[in-house]
Amino acid sequence: MKHLFKAEAKWTSKQIQEDLTKKFYSKSHKINIEGKPVLNVSAAKAFKGDPELYNPEDLLLSSLVSCHMMSYLYVCSQNGIEVLEYSDNAEATLEVNPDGSGRFVEVRLNPKVKISNPDKTDLAIELHTKANQLCFIANSCNFPVLHEASCETN
Repeated sequence: MKHLFKAEAKWTSKQIQEDLTKKFYSKSHKINIEGKPVLNVSAAKAFKGDPELYNPEDLLLSSLVSCHMMSYLYVCSQNGIEVLEYSDNAEATLEVNPDGSGRFVEVRLNPKVKISNPDKTDLAIELHTKANQLCFIANSCNFPVLHEASCETN
Protein backbone atom coordinates (compact mmCIF):
# COMPACT_ATOMS: atom_id res chain seq x y z
CA MET A 1 0.00 0.00 0.00
CA LYS A 2 1.41 3.40 -0.99
CA HIS A 3 0.30 6.93 -0.14
CA LEU A 4 1.34 10.09 -1.97
CA PHE A 5 1.96 13.37 -0.14
CA LYS A 6 2.48 16.67 -1.95
CA ALA A 7 3.95 20.02 -1.00
CA GLU A 8 4.67 23.10 -3.10
CA ALA A 9 7.47 25.55 -2.27
CA LYS A 10 7.21 29.19 -3.36
CA TRP A 11 10.03 31.71 -3.15
CA THR A 12 10.62 35.06 -4.78
CA SER A 13 13.90 36.89 -5.14
CA LYS A 14 14.45 39.34 -2.32
CA GLN A 15 18.15 39.87 -2.75
CA ILE A 16 19.92 41.37 0.24
CA GLN A 17 23.27 43.06 -0.41
CA GLU A 18 25.46 42.94 2.68
CA ASP A 19 28.48 44.20 0.79
CA LEU A 20 29.40 44.78 -2.82
CA THR A 21 31.39 41.55 -3.27
CA LYS A 22 28.80 39.01 -2.05
CA LYS A 23 25.13 38.49 -2.79
CA PHE A 24 22.84 36.99 -0.21
CA TYR A 25 19.30 35.90 -0.83
CA SER A 26 16.43 35.80 1.60
CA LYS A 27 15.87 32.25 2.80
CA SER A 28 12.20 32.89 3.62
CA HIS A 29 9.63 31.04 1.56
CA LYS A 30 6.21 29.45 1.74
CA ILE A 31 5.22 25.82 1.70
CA ASN A 32 1.72 25.11 0.44
CA ILE A 33 -0.06 21.86 1.16
CA GLU A 34 -3.51 21.66 -0.36
CA GLY A 35 -6.30 22.35 2.11
CA LYS A 36 -3.96 23.41 4.95
CA PRO A 37 -2.62 26.73 6.24
CA VAL A 38 0.52 27.97 4.50
CA LEU A 39 3.80 27.28 6.32
CA ASN A 40 6.14 30.26 6.42
CA VAL A 41 9.63 28.79 6.47
CA SER A 42 13.19 30.09 6.49
CA ALA A 43 16.65 28.80 7.23
CA ALA A 44 17.71 28.47 10.85
CA LYS A 45 19.19 31.62 12.37
CA ALA A 46 22.65 30.00 12.28
CA PHE A 47 22.32 29.83 8.49
CA LYS A 48 21.19 33.44 8.01
CA GLY A 49 17.50 32.68 8.16
CA ASP A 50 14.60 34.42 9.89
CA PRO A 51 14.63 33.13 13.49
CA GLU A 52 10.91 33.82 13.85
CA LEU A 53 9.95 31.30 11.17
CA TYR A 54 10.04 27.53 11.17
CA ASN A 55 13.05 26.00 9.48
CA PRO A 56 13.54 22.57 7.89
CA GLU A 57 15.44 21.35 10.94
CA ASP A 58 12.55 22.35 13.23
CA LEU A 59 10.10 20.60 10.95
CA LEU A 60 12.12 17.39 10.73
CA LEU A 61 12.40 17.20 14.51
CA SER A 62 8.72 18.04 14.91
CA SER A 63 7.82 15.27 12.47
CA LEU A 64 9.79 12.73 14.50
CA VAL A 65 8.24 13.87 17.80
CA SER A 66 4.74 13.78 16.37
CA CYS A 67 5.09 10.45 14.57
CA HIS A 68 6.63 8.76 17.61
CA MET A 69 3.80 10.02 19.82
CA MET A 70 1.11 8.77 17.44
CA SER A 71 2.86 5.40 17.07
CA TYR A 72 3.17 5.18 20.85
CA LEU A 73 -0.51 5.94 21.42
CA TYR A 74 -1.35 3.25 18.88
CA VAL A 75 0.75 0.55 20.58
CA CYS A 76 -0.60 1.56 23.98
CA SER A 77 -4.16 1.16 22.74
CA GLN A 78 -3.22 -2.28 21.38
CA ASN A 79 -1.88 -3.24 24.82
CA GLY A 80 -4.68 -1.90 27.02
CA ILE A 81 -2.70 1.04 28.41
CA GLU A 82 -4.66 4.21 29.07
CA VAL A 83 -2.40 7.19 28.39
CA LEU A 84 -3.52 10.30 30.28
CA GLU A 85 -0.75 12.71 29.28
CA TYR A 86 2.17 12.76 26.86
CA SER A 87 4.95 15.32 26.45
CA ASP A 88 8.37 15.31 24.84
CA ASN A 89 11.37 17.65 24.93
CA ALA A 90 13.32 16.34 21.96
CA GLU A 91 16.74 17.37 20.69
CA ALA A 92 18.39 16.92 17.32
CA THR A 93 22.13 17.16 16.68
CA LEU A 94 23.16 18.58 13.31
CA GLU A 95 26.79 18.49 12.21
CA VAL A 96 27.99 20.86 9.50
CA ASN A 97 31.07 19.97 7.48
CA PRO A 98 33.77 22.45 6.36
CA ASP A 99 32.38 22.35 2.80
CA GLY A 100 28.97 23.56 4.05
CA SER A 101 27.22 20.20 3.76
CA GLY A 102 25.76 18.66 6.88
CA ARG A 103 23.44 16.11 8.35
CA PHE A 104 21.61 15.15 11.46
CA VAL A 105 23.67 12.62 13.36
CA GLU A 106 21.21 11.86 16.14
CA VAL A 107 17.80 12.67 17.54
CA ARG A 108 16.96 12.14 21.19
CA LEU A 109 13.32 11.88 22.14
CA ASN A 110 12.51 12.34 25.82
CA PRO A 111 8.87 11.29 26.09
CA LYS A 112 7.15 11.59 29.45
CA VAL A 113 3.86 9.78 29.81
CA LYS A 114 1.28 9.49 32.49
CA ILE A 115 -0.83 6.34 32.50
CA SER A 116 -3.76 5.23 34.64
CA ASN A 117 -2.58 1.75 35.69
CA PRO A 118 0.58 1.51 37.86
CA ASP A 119 0.88 -2.23 37.08
CA LYS A 120 1.64 -1.39 33.43
CA THR A 121 4.46 1.10 33.99
CA ASP A 122 7.22 -1.21 32.74
CA LEU A 123 5.23 -2.17 29.66
CA ALA A 124 4.43 1.49 28.98
CA ILE A 125 8.15 2.28 28.92
CA GLU A 126 9.00 -0.78 26.78
CA LEU A 127 6.40 0.17 24.19
CA HIS A 128 8.50 3.17 23.14
CA THR A 129 10.79 0.68 21.38
CA LYS A 130 7.84 -0.75 19.46
CA ALA A 131 6.61 2.75 18.64
CA ASN A 132 10.05 3.62 17.28
CA GLN A 133 9.97 0.51 15.08
CA LEU A 134 6.57 1.52 13.67
CA CYS A 135 7.24 5.26 13.21
CA PHE A 136 7.14 6.12 9.50
CA ILE A 137 9.42 9.11 9.94
CA ALA A 138 12.01 7.36 12.11
CA ASN A 139 12.09 4.52 9.58
CA SER A 140 12.92 7.06 6.88
CA CYS A 141 15.93 8.56 8.67
CA ASN A 142 19.57 7.60 8.17
CA PHE A 143 20.53 8.57 11.73
CA PRO A 144 19.61 7.04 15.08
CA VAL A 145 16.41 8.12 16.79
CA LEU A 146 16.96 7.38 20.46
CA HIS A 147 14.51 7.70 23.29
CA GLU A 148 14.81 8.17 27.03
CA ALA A 149 11.29 7.54 28.20
CA SER A 150 9.77 8.07 31.61
CA CYS A 151 6.39 7.11 32.94
CA GLU A 152 4.30 8.08 35.92
CA THR A 153 0.87 6.99 37.04
CA ASN A 154 -2.20 8.88 38.10
